[in-house]
Amino acid sequence: MQIGGFDWDDGNWPKCGKHGLTRHEIESVFRGEFAVFEDPHAATTETRLRAIRKIGNGRHVFVVFCLRDRNGVTCIRPISARYMHQHEVRHYEQE
Repeated sequence: MQIGGFDWDDGNWPKCGKHGLTRHEIESVFRGEFAVFEDPHAATTETRLRAIRKIGNGRHVFVVFCLRDRNGVTCIRPISARYMHQHEVRHYEQE
């Protein structure tokens, strides 16, 4: 699948940024190899996914996102993002 960019606006950026991550850090999760899982807790008809990756600063990041069509281009729309807790990192690394 070809991704044409990111879908940021006043609806999703404040929620993602409140956990101390920058847009650059969140976007870096999707540059290179990352683990992706369907989000079983999403209370919406839109398919939401989870991405996990260790970024350049050595910390693991967890991003909930969906894919949106913007004028014929598929974009990643981050919904929530945060650094992972140590027990989550251990669980993720075991899988």
